[in-house]
Amino acid sequence: MTRPMTIFLRILLAVGMACGVLAPAGRVVAADAKSLNIVFVNPGKTGEVYWDMVAQTMQAAGRKLDAHVEVLTSERNYRTMQELGFGVVARPDKPDFLILSNEESAAVPILEAAEVAGVKTLLLSNTLIGEDAARLGPPRQTLKTWLGDITTDLQTAGARMANALISAARAEKWQSPDGKIHILGIGGDEITPASIARNAGLQLAVAAAPDVVVDRMLFANWTQSEAEQVTANYLSWAARKEIRPAGIWAGNDPMALGALRAATAAGLMPGRNIQVVGLNWSEDALREIRAGRLLLTDGGHFLLGGWSIVLLRDYADGCDFAATSPRVEAKTSAITRDNLAAVGDLIKTRAFDRIDFARFRARAGRCGQYDFSVDALISSLTLPEGIAD
Repeated sequence: MTRPMTIFLRILLAVGMACGVLAPAGRVVAADAKSLNIVFVNPGKTGEVYWDMVAQTMQAAGRKLDAHVEVLTSERNYRTMQELGFGVVARPDKPDFLILSNEESAAVPILEAAEVAGVKTLLLSNTLIGEDAARLGPPRQTLKTWLGDITTDLQTAGARMANALISAARAEKWQSPDGKIHILGIGGDEITPASIARNAGLQLAVAAAPDVVVDRMLFANWTQSEAEQVTANYLSWAARKEIRPAGIWAGNDPMALGALRAATAAGLMPGRNIQVVGLNWSEDALREIRAGRLLLTDGGHFLLGGWSIVLLRDYADGCDFAATSPRVEAKTSAITRDNLAAVGDLIKTRAFDRIDFARFRARAGRCGQYDFSVDALISSLTLPEGIAD
């Protein structure tokens, strides 16, 4: 082969890889791909199952996708969250990306500071709402460095949870003397977008069911202890009013577990004469499903942590997820006794390194198109160590 032809082919190869045409397995890989430095300001508390799992999936994805993920925890204090965020954008050695969650609508000042500092940001789980959304518009409009957000369809999750309660109550004929199916709703709070969406799903399902009534919509600050107390109060009230409680809808698993404790203390048998649903895919909830006491736990949204790293890796390599939309929405799914075996071990062990996150990257010519479904997750898992095909 002549020297000019060799040089031509090398140039062609480099251009092809840079454009994603010759990327391995059809995935877009930039010729100059570099290791990424990503910081996540975790809004949760240390030991809080959901947010711990979000961070763990981020770091597992980072190990697969050549990205170092630093996690800073704000301990459920929005002022601390803002201080941590401001500290990151003020660093002399700035990260490639900053991931935030708009818990308690506290992320906006950090986003604005990041814009001034030139730090690219991604919102996870909770995006902008209300006046903030009206003032700043969508990602990349007013704030150019706000790349987008990745959220889950929690309204559909909330409705699916409610419909499961309603179906179970109808099948068992758990109506009260007034002929209605009576449900208690327990929400996390009244202001967080993720909570508002879940609660709206419950309301939609009940609005479509004329034989169902939500006696109370109470709020328990996402905690098991407060949910146990409000459930106990509700069950005492229902007994005085001669109402037969059929189900308890809880906006997350810890609150569902608190409801289970209160129902048991009141002499009820969850799974036999009352049903409870939660959301988070937590190990404790899976244990209660296995025991037949919890009807389901919806979720899988902790995987937003891993999916966010997939988006940012693709963006850094020239495959912008905003080619479809700067707003990426992943679906949640319900875990019941029927499908518990498929994902139970992954969640129990938190062995998120078993997930082949590279398989979820966008393919050449399909930037912004992702399949983050539970079926795709299950098919991406490697076997646990010590187990052969």
